[in-house]
Amino acid sequence: MEIRRLTGAPLPVSPAVRGAVVSRRDSRAAGRATVWRVPEETPLAVLLNGRSFAVMMGTPADLEDFAVGFALTEGIVEDVAQLSSLRIAEAADGFVLNLRLDPARVAAVDDRRRSLPGRSGCGVCGAQTIAAALPRPPRVAGAAPSIAALEAAYAGLPALQAMNAENCSTHAAAFCDSAGAVRLLREDIGRHNALDKLGGALARNGQDASTGFILLSSRISVEMVQKAAVLGAPFLAAVSAPSALALRTASAAGMGLAGLAGDDIMIFETASIRETAA
Repeated sequence: MEIRRLTGAPLPVSPAVRGAVVSRRDSRAAGRATVWRVPEETPLAVLLNGRSFAVMMGTPADLEDFAVGFALTEGIVEDVAQLSSLRIAEAADGFVLNLRLDPARVAAVDDRRRSLPGRSGCGVCGAQTIAAALPRPPRVAGAAPSIAALEAAYAGLPALQAMNAENCSTHAAAFCDSAGAVRLLREDIGRHNALDKLGGALARNGQDASTGFILLSSRISVEMVQKAAVLGAPFLAAVSAPSALALRTASAAGMGLAGLAGDDIMIFETASIRETAA
């Protein structure tokens, strides 16, 4: 795939703002001037063959990974080889990401066209039908991580979140190997965008998601399970709990899920969720 960037450097990821400390724990800190880093939130327009498909709000970093990952996890393409080119250009207050591919594939995914802008916290905003919003996930295969691997991944994640260390606001999606070591990580103000960026990075690097597992700094909603399944991850862990629909979707995909419950790791029995929900 040919990639051409028709713009200069992206917008600052963490611009500085001034403020005053308001502390409920230390009255001596009250009123002290400080500088805070905040995440940039920018419109990212995804075009297919020059025609608008979606406008997402995201962090303007790793835009190549985002465009490729979005195309994969939204079912626009099944393989990065089906994308012939990507053009990235600055426009107004955001960026335009124009993907070129077979027109037949564009026509096939027209019902997934986002008629509304996707907010940074939204994964299915603007989908035009229920079937488009809740597609059946593909089946995944691979080994579940051990407890030791999960503990290692959870312990190692915070120190690798470079953006979040500055702005305390961005999410991370990380690919971990079978021992729990974080091998690849992407960040964004939107949790879905972070996972799309990770998926794009995996695809562009030729890494197989089935050889490890994915760890999220967010909760597990249904669209996060759907995206992880498309990427081929057999297991999805997060710092929060999944929704019931996410559990049912994971069960349909054959995917394992884990979350944090205080200081404990909860491994969910997705195979039994249908009976529990009934």
